[in-house]
Amino acid sequence: MKPLKIDFVSDVACPWCAVGLASLERALDKLDGEVSAEIHFQPFELNPGMAAGGQDASEYLTQKYGSTPVQQKASRDAIRARGAAVGFEFREEGRGRIYNTFNAHRLLHWAGLQDASRQHALKKALLTAYHGQGRSPEDLEVLLDAVRQAGLDPARAREILESDEYAREVRESEQRFQELGIHAVPSVIVNDRHLIQGGQPPEMFEQALRQIAAEPASA
Repeated sequence: MKPLKIDFVSDVACPWCAVGLASLERALDKLDGEVSAEIHFQPFELNPGMAAGGQDASEYLTQKYGSTPVQQKASRDAIRARGAAVGFEFREEGRGRIYNTFNAHRLLHWAGLQDASRQHALKKALLTAYHGQGRSPEDLEVLLDAVRQAGLDPARAREILESDEYAREVRESEQRFQELGIHAVPSVIVNDRHLIQGGQPPEMFEQALRQIAAEPASA
């Protein structure tokens, strides 16, 4: 099997990141036996300046994009349909509020130092808590619950959250990917060379990964 390195640059706050991850997972299932891939989740903050407690989602979207409640509902419905097609269930009423996700990224960085599969599980638990259940990704108990679901140590996670541990590493990683030209998410970087952007359907990921895997080692 051809090994692939995949960096998944994303934010817990991004609904299309949930769609993109589920699509990528389906593509990798289809390619089982052809490629082996390990996904590394890299940080990107859509709302780095968001204050504690967050902001009403409809109010935020109106301020940022000028969208109306009717347009926002149409967008939610479209995203929910795309999610259902790849097995991710969005709550019908949407996110409710927009939150700062820096602490979630600190935990994801820590999880990645432990084990890629645990980091993957934590990412999915956080996406489900926020987009599927409307729970706050800045709430300590929500974060610790996701840590438990991922099979990680909640006591150690609490220590991290009650300090500034891994803050510098996360900010450096965010800056590095921005300097590489990543300004929208999800962005999927394969073997440090190939960029796939957006919540693409599984078929697109499958085709792209198969083509990358077929490249000669010297390419």
